[in-house]
Amino acid sequence: MSDPQASRFTPQSKNTHERLSTHTVGLVALSDFRKRRAEILEQQEREAREAALAAAPKPDPPPAGTPDNAGSDSASSAVPGPLKKKPKKETKQRPGKKLLSFGDDGDDGDDDDNADKASAVSEQPADRGGGPVSENKAKFKANAAVGLAPKAVTKAALLKEAAERETLRREFVALQESVKATEIAIPFVFYDGTNIPGGTVRVKKGDFIWVFLDRSRKVGEQRRVGHHTNVRRGWARVGVDDLMLVRGTVIIPHHYDFYYFVINKSTGPGGIRLFDYSAEAPAQSTSTNPIPEPPAGVLVTAAVRTAAARARQPDFSMLEGFGEDPRFTKVVDRRWYERHKHIYPASTWQEFDPEMDYLSQIQKDNGGNTFFFAK
Repeated sequence: MSDPQASRFTPQSKNTHERLSTHTVGLVALSDFRKRRAEILEQQEREAREAALAAAPKPDPPPAGTPDNAGSDSASSAVPGPLKKKPKKETKQRPGKKLLSFGDDGDDGDDDDNADKASAVSEQPADRGGGPVSENKAKFKANAAVGLAPKAVTKAALLKEAAERETLRREFVALQESVKATEIAIPFVFYDGTNIPGGTVRVKKGDFIWVFLDRSRKVGEQRRVGHHTNVRRGWARVGVDDLMLVRGTVIIPHHYDFYYFVINKSTGPGGIRLFDYSAEAPAQSTSTNPIPEPPAGVLVTAAVRTAAARARQPDFSMLEGFGEDPRFTKVVDRRWYERHKHIYPASTWQEFDPEMDYLSQIQKDNGGNTFFFAK
């Protein structure tokens, strides 16, 4: 009888050599040669197992009348049925240690191993000088980039904050109204190529420019400016819309109020403030006595009250702006300006622009020629 080991391996080694010669062409690396040799050996073993299964004799089926010793239950067990699922391995879970699993049923084994590892770590004694517990705590550190959580704002706190804002708003409005109610004195001249003395007008910081022009027109009428020298200088007959206020070389539009220039500290060419008045509320005077009430039964007319109020007003010399140069404030007829705006000094006048930086401005005439002023 021939040796089964020899009959098994002798033709296979030859077959292996032949297959290696067939699949290997030219020079190859040693790692590639070993890989191909292992693949061929695995394929040969698989073919040998298939050939052995095919050559094995099959058992004869039992006769039809042969009784079954296993009973009726064996016949039912011979019929293939649904495979029963292998019961899961029960694991003891520590109370207080809850593990979550997000995998399928096939990962039960991994979950059990993880549970055993977690329980083993939890059962280790905690060392005060260091150990697993301190290492776990060291992993979780506070994030310095996250700001402190805001405190919960209650309804009472919101109402208190709203009341404080309303109080501040009322204080600011009262201060603003106090500043606007402060009177100032503005000396001026009428200008039509020459300076004609006009006088001084009393206005409030909250008044508009057109109010000043209207009062200056009335001052010119009272003083009869121009009635004897030139009929065309009858300023009283000029409407407010036809009058212009020129402050330095800047034409101030009618719709602005003096408070706007005071609070914004607006400057013109050369860095000179257009209206250099204080933006603070005046100090309350304690020397002014209140107006006494008339006796009962005495009728007081509006004219009397107006005269009494004027008597209590401070004198011009006490008002802010009284000592200004009258030539800095010019009241001009717009029609004269339209006819002479190309002639100096009207050619240097420009309308006020709140966005203009007058400090860095280079003044030019209507033809684009730069003005050179002697300092």
